Amino acid sequence: MTQNRLSIADPIRTNDIMRKYKLRAKKSLGQNFLTNEKVLDDIVDASGLKSDEIAIEIGPGIGALTEKLAQVAEHVYAFEIDDNLIPVLADTLQYYDNIDVINQDILKVDLDQFVKDNNLEGKTIKVVANLPYYITTPIMLNLIDSDYPFQSLVLMMQKEVAERITANPGHREYGSLSIAVQTQMSARIDRIVGSKSFIPRPKVDSAVAVLDRLPKEQIDIEDPVFFNKLVRSAFMQKRKSLMNNMLNWLGRTDENREKIKNVFEKCGIAENARGEQVSIAQFKQMAVEFSKN
Repeated sequence: MTQNRLSIADPIRTNDIMRKYKLRAKKSLGQNFLTNEKVLDDIVDASGLKSDEIAIEIGPGIGALTEKLAQVAEHVYAFEIDDNLIPVLADTLQYYDNIDVINQDILKVDLDQFVKDNNLEGKTIKVVANLPYYITTPIMLNLIDSDYPFQSLVLMMQKEVAERITANPGHREYGSLSIAVQTQMSARIDRIVGSKSFIPRPKVDSAVAVLDRLPKEQIDIEDPVFFNKLVRSAFMQKRKSLMNNMLNWLGRTDENREKIKNVFEKCGIAENARGEQVSIAQFKQMAVEFSKN
């Protein structure tokens, strides 16, 4: 039955759906509809979804990616904040019995409770989404820090953000966001996606980022709250030295300067180093050393 219809992502069908429902992409919600089937297939491939696994999608739009996920996963839960798209999705996805569309803001969902309510405990759950640019970072960090440890996130996002979360020490994009992600997930860019793949076309290129949960033994941060404060302080003024930023955080006293110098020495950090030159392992060690005093 599905073989005789154009896929939702086909530009002809996408335009037909938009005309039928008088749809216009809402700039306020960062809506851009993906119409490149090769990209959609690549996203699903990057997720490694299996027939006994669950997919959570955020912002399904008119259902182009949702349809592809439903053809692979055991079940798809798609969270859509735009009320106007709910009847559209009911129409475009009517041939699939393994999709639930949920009219909620993902940032307001207790994901741990959602998993329990839907009897998904013990299931492998993967998040696959084409995220709105304006809210990519809050959604991504909310998913990473969720009480439920999603195995992987495959996220379409602005290319610049993807470069930031995958950057290594010494790279100009390396910063607090890189560390926030990489302390818990391995992160890589799977592919770049040009603006021609969307309706309407965004002004910048996108990228598909793949984030896989690190083993528990690698996430060895004793006090995450203190660690996050330390990292944010280290990058408060990127052009300033790490010493300068640490003094701004702890207070500009001779005692604090001496304490910081001692910590740097124990962590193998040069006194004139900048935050972007410090590895995650060194930041972890810094947090341990500072907490001793």
